Amino acid sequence: MPTVFKFGGASIKDADAIRHLTPLIENHTDQPLVVVVSAMGKTTNKLEALLAAARDEGGKEDYRKRFEALQAEHRETIKALFGDARDAPTERVDALFDELDERHHSHRSAGYAEHYDQTVCYGELISTTIVAAWLNHCDIATNWHDARELVRTDARHQAANLDWATTAETVRERLADNERVILTQGFIGGTADGASTTLGREGSDFSAAIFAHCLDAREVVIWKDVPGLFNADPRRFDNAVQLERISYGEATELAWHGAKVIHPKTLGPLQEKSIPLTVRSFETPDAAPTVIDAERRFDGDVPSCILRENQVWLEVRPRDVSFMDEPRQHDILGRLVEAGLHANLVDSGAMRFALCLDDKPERLGPMIESLERDYDVHREDALTLLTVRHPQPGMMDTLSEGREALAERRNATTAQRLFHSNDCPETWHIPDTR
Repeated sequence: MPTVFKFGGASIKDADAIRHLTPLIENHTDQPLVVVVSAMGKTTNKLEALLAAARDEGGKEDYRKRFEALQAEHRETIKALFGDARDAPTERVDALFDELDERHHSHRSAGYAEHYDQTVCYGELISTTIVAAWLNHCDIATNWHDARELVRTDARHQAANLDWATTAETVRERLADNERVILTQGFIGGTADGASTTLGREGSDFSAAIFAHCLDAREVVIWKDVPGLFNADPRRFDNAVQLERISYGEATELAWHGAKVIHPKTLGPLQEKSIPLTVRSFETPDAAPTVIDAERRFDGDVPSCILRENQVWLEVRPRDVSFMDEPRQHDILGRLVEAGLHANLVDSGAMRFALCLDDKPERLGPMIESLERDYDVHREDALTLLTVRHPQPGMMDTLSEGREALAERRNATTAQRLFHSNDCPETWHIPDTR
């Protein structure tokens, strides 16, 4: 039974960071270990900007400038790690950049999502090539594997669905009973005909859960720049506290509502096989972590606050004097699914159906155009959605003081309110209303 480690971009952002994670892996080589690694630092963001330049008819010069800058950054990391050592992976990394360049040219006329998956995956392929070479350079026997050959998906680009049966068979066949450290990529997979796919933004956590599920792992450890999961973003809430233990279900709820520590799809595969998930800090590895497992009795101990910013509020109304009945709601939600969007809050009335959505222009724009052909659509931008799990009585009113709510929703465990972002403070404070 292996342990699965997942390292995000911050933990390998430069040569010093890669050196720092080395002992974390070395200290666990007495047991089978699968290491899932993301792209370095903000590489995925830079690859998305590179993608935009590649698709711009007039962006050739911008594309070349961005491409060469990104390649230079990775070369600098290799130089800082290896110096003039003969086992430096410079040629292998340059070959991957050549592939990336070719893919941008060959797919620029394809649909955006397909082009995205064929190119953005190189962030993980390049980072893991560097990390695997470094671990072997440090005498930590490591085998590099291409996740596109292990994680089988359909061709729904940017949000691929997993073929669990084929993936499990392939992972067990290639990775089980391996005496070396296994290092592979998060976020990416591949179709049966060899096309690259991605599992959704921040999908590396899900990748770790996939490998853990297929290999019946004893534990998944996600290494972050924070010691665990907090009840709010410490950068936005001045009194956020760490959650020492919560259940799979509660962690899923927090992720679903926008908490950014764990990808929403991560917990299901782990819960199915009772594999605990531990969130630890790579900066202070001895600090008390957060443990996520089947134990539910601690879930409601501390209210959790989640902010979703850059939200859009759509109110959709029939053009005639008629009800917003189930067939119309079904039609609107169907268009939402086709656009690949998720509603963060839904509100309805007799003659209106309203949705709170992330502002993703490439997906949102076409969906709104489609709706406007059949409905009256009102849009408001620059909004912030506040979600509180297990709120104390009066807590939402205190948090909302001085701000007008455009919409709200509440059930037994969750309260949500939507505000204009310019009415919201830079720093929030969670009140104690007990």
